Formats: sequence, C-alpha cells, structure tokens
Amino acid sequence: MIKKLPVSVVIVTKDEEVNIEGALKSAQMAQEIVVVDDYSTDRTVEICRAYNARVYQNHWQGFAQQKQLAIDYAQGPWVFLLDSDERLTPALVEELRQVIREPTHDGFYVPRKNFFLGKWIRHSGWWPDHTLRLFKKDRAHMHQRQVHEKVILDGGAGKLRNPIEHYSYRGISDFIKRMDTYTTLSVEEITGIAVKAYIFAFTIKPLATFMKMYVLRLGILDGMRGFILAALYAFYTFLKYLKAWEKEREK
Repeated sequence: MIKKLPVSVVIVTKDEEVNIEGALKSAQMAQEIVVVDDYSTDRTVEICRAYNARVYQNHWQGFAQQKQLAIDYAQGPWVFLLDSDERLTPALVEELRQVIREPTHDGFYVPRKNFFLGKWIRHSGWWPDHTLRLFKKDRAHMHQRQVHEKVILDGGAGKLRNPIEHYSYRGISDFIKRMDTYTTLSVEEITGIAVKAYIFAFTIKPLATFMKMYVLRLGILDGMRGFILAALYAFYTFLKYLKAWEKEREK
C-alpha cells in the first residue's frame, strides 16, 4: 500500500462532473481531498464522495473566497490547490514526496502544462506558467480579488520541475462562455477610467494583447491554435473595457 502524503488537496467545484473524476484520481496520494462545492446540480458531489473526498457546500462567494474556505477546512500541514480541470502527474507526485519529506521552502511554484483544443500549448505565454500551488497551510492565504486570484505566501518559495496538466476549455464555446463571466468580474477592477482613455483601451490594448501573445511570446509557433488564442485574448481585452465603458455610461 502506498503511503499517503501529509498534504490536503483542495478543490472548488460547480457542476464539474465532466472534469472532476480525473482530478480526484490524480490526487489519491493525498491524506485527504477537500471539496467546496457551490450546490452542483449534476453528479459532481456524488463523484467526489465516491473518491472519499470531504465535501462542503457553500454558495458562491467568488473564486478567492471559495478557495480560502477550502483551505480553511484542510487538516493537513501542507495544502495543494488544484482545479477540477487539472491533473497531478505521477512525476509531480514523486517530486512532492521528496520536497515534503525535506522541505526547503514554505511554498512551491508548479509549472502548468496547458492544453487547448487537444494540444499542449508550448508558447503564447502558456508554458511553463508557474503558479503557487503547494504551501504550508499556516503560511499562506488567498489574495482577495474578483478574478485571477492568487496565493499570498508568508515565507520563501521554491520551484518544482514537474508540471500539473491543465485541460482548459472544452472548446471555443466554452472559452466564450467563461470569457463573458471573467470579463464581467474584471470590470470591478478597471472602472473609473477617463472617457477619452476608452478609445485607447478599445483599439491599442487589444492589438497589444494579440502582438504580445502571437509575436513576443511566440504564439506563432503554436500554429493555428496560437493564432486562435491570441485573437480570443485580444477580444477578451476589448470586451473587458467595453463592459467597463458600458457601466460608466449607466452611472
């Protein structure tokens, strides 16, 4: 029998029956899996309990607050923050055994191997995409913001070599659906721009986003997927400022 690691894998969910089983399978080495679920209407909770996860249900409070709640429920000394569309790789699990047995830092950044339309995206700013995921519970907390939340670590951080696999967006429609949600959340952080500045935001900023991903970050080497991603993120930038402009007009 494989010895469990003294780590709590924490996941937040909402109608994730398509993704969640893969995440749970990859985290079986953990001493516990904690799930905070926003009252899913599909089989998400049933699947989580089948994998012996401790499930708590809480109405959606935002990404940061929901994840902080999951961290608070964790009982292990170490926490690994995992999304339902991510997978711990066997090589990463072995590396976790080493760093937890002889820790050199209070937290660790983990590279993410992001997939889009069935292919690993090696450029476009999507690799290695280091993100702080493993940390001592008593030395970290979530930065409270509406979108693009992150872990704030009170201590030193290292980097792990092996990645988690991230199967982002089930297709273009899924990307657009999430884009609508994320741009709405982002509006709260960019309101108050001078009216004249929106001309710049509507034109130069989307173009700059495209050039940054496709040219500077070598998205061109990702083929058609690199072009599609750069175009989608440019539109994301445009839509974000368009919604902010709309909100300003309503005032």
